Amino acid sequence: MTRHLPFFLIVMHLYLNFAPIEDPNKCQMLINVYSSFSQISIICSECFFMIRTYVLWNNNRIVLVGLLSTAFAMVVTSVSIRFATTATSYFTTSAISGTPSCPSRSSSVLYFISFIFLFVFQLVLIILTLTRAIQSWRSTKGPLQAILVKHNIFYYVCGLFLSAVNIIVPALFPNSPYYTALELFQVCILAILATRMHLHLWHLDQHMHSSDALIYISMSDMSPADCTV
Repeated sequence: MTRHLPFFLIVMHLYLNFAPIEDPNKCQMLINVYSSFSQISIICSECFFMIRTYVLWNNNRIVLVGLLSTAFAMVVTSVSIRFATTATSYFTTSAISGTPSCPSRSSSVLYFISFIFLFVFQLVLIILTLTRAIQSWRSTKGPLQAILVKHNIFYYVCGLFLSAVNIIVPALFPNSPYYTALELFQVCILAILATRMHLHLWHLDQHMHSSDALIYISMSDMSPADCTV
């Protein structure tokens, strides 16, 4: 779902901005659908980062409870705010057809507040991951950059930066037609980062299983004479 939802959102975003839609009820319904799938995509992507952080802390229950509580508060608040802002969305003129269209944007300042909660949640994930990375660095005395890359810290930073952009732009330019495109860009980037991290961890897991299988085969091929001195 994380990989495929952004393609659906891109198509829907183009349709909302350029297709001639004159029925307000249809426009509101499409905006609600777009907002729902956008929220689902962000939640799915952040779940990968949350699970990754939980595993880094060796499945610590305190960390799990804290992350789930913060995530629940973020989701409930963000969904409430998002649907409150879509209720105030307005018609504009399509740039291509010259007829009314319904891009999913609102003049309400509440729009970017949902990204504040996302920013706080991502900041918590970064703090936890950095703490674990520094602990690993102190114990192994290895290169700090290699440990940060191993812990995918740059993926976390990228998501945090995009959330900051989606907070600053609507705050500075409340009626800008571009911040919905920034939101869609963040949704796509988060999906890409989550997918890359998942594939990277999956390849590592497959490599570990392959190594274990090779060791098992080599041990099973040893004859009794080889095992005696």
